[in-house]
Amino acid sequence: MTDNHALFPLDLSGRHALVGGGSKGIGLATAKTLAALGATITLIARNPQELASAVANLPNNNNQQHQFLSLDLSDTSTLANTIGPWIAAHPVHILINNAGGPPAGPITEALPDAFLQAFHMHVLAAQTLAGLCLPGMKTLGYGRIINIISTSVKQPLDNLGVSNTTRAAMAGWAKTWANEVALYGITVNNVLPGATETDRLAAIITNMARKKNITESEAAHEMQREIPIGRFAQPHEIAAAVAFLASPAAAYITGHSLPVDGGRLRGL
Repeated sequence: MTDNHALFPLDLSGRHALVGGGSKGIGLATAKTLAALGATITLIARNPQELASAVANLPNNNNQQHQFLSLDLSDTSTLANTIGPWIAAHPVHILINNAGGPPAGPITEALPDAFLQAFHMHVLAAQTLAGLCLPGMKTLGYGRIINIISTSVKQPLDNLGVSNTTRAAMAGWAKTWANEVALYGITVNNVLPGATETDRLAAIITNMARKKNITESEAAHEMQREIPIGRFAQPHEIAAAVAFLASPAAAYITGHSLPVDGGRLRGL
């Protein structure tokens, strides 16, 4: 029998993807891209109305039955009990860990609770979800854990002290997981978006304009001047990188952090 996945390595037909932060922004763009490649999608976010709308607009050319789960990823004390039985009944091939970034601000002014909240939302939520998905991935012989984090992993960003700290922790978490699960056919990688046109970027621009006493347009142009390509990314451009790492074509890539930033990072 011909293995279609070998012939078409970007084909995700028959795969089930669990996508965090899937109601908008990069998460939704990722869900749409994976669905267009044939995957069945389950979205996770807090707002059920936004989730229902997002699911209704996902591609389903393979007659996929997409669905959503309305959950608060920061509530890690109940997350496992809430979603654990569901994952056991619906094995996951592709886990996309994606959550909103912590509020902006200098690290010298950050309170301990801000770090704790961010750690729950990102590292502990990822640990919980990955742990729940792992048995099924082992049984299936196929697993992709992809974390959408930030270029701050490689180059800390100004005025994002809590975020820089938490994103670095996620990168360390991912590398450790990658080393421990590779023999099961499971890969773990990070996608590092640069400045991408999302609600998060709009908030950063607003904060930057207020801090520098300039217009938001001026703040945006100042940020774009630091990007060799000269513009912000679109969410679907980040999603394309995620989709590649989620596919059979990326089976030998694990433990890496891939910047998708228009060349903004200065390091090699």
